[in-house]
Amino acid sequence: MKVSVSHKEGMKFEAKTAKSSFIIDCPVISPVEYFLSGVITCSATDMILIPKNQGKTVTDLVVDGDAERAEEHPRKIVKLHLTYSFNSDADDTTAARWVMASLETYCSTVNTIRDTAEISYSITHNGKLIRENEKMISGGGSTIDMGEIESCPS
Repeated sequence: MKVSVSHKEGMKFEAKTAKSSFIIDCPVISPVEYFLSGVITCSATDMILIPKNQGKTVTDLVVDGDAERAEEHPRKIVKLHLTYSFNSDADDTTAARWVMASLETYCSTVNTIRDTAEISYSITHNGKLIRENEKMISGGGSTIDMGEIESCPS
């Protein structure tokens, strides 16, 4: 995977990938906010694709992220809480498993920061809070084999 970033003017940069390009307009949106958006979007795509691969449907998905950064430079993200809210045609246990599969196995951006950040999550499924402030299993990823899933090409 290759990305090229070039300076345009002031604090505007253009990021180019093999597929597209976009403008990064600092300080309107900081690179850390773009990074956090990418982390959240990675998991959000899993939350659509994992159920789809099981013949289920997720609607009204919103994933909120609340990150805490270290005071000292390089000001790494030290805590991240993700709040998932969605409706689906699955039971609560299955819905929770989708979130855990995304966080523990499939989402590469979450797994990139999991060894340096404390990551927790809450889940509201079909209007009911089913998990609150659950912590991810620590360490370098899960060994649980969830099988192959369709995903966005990376």
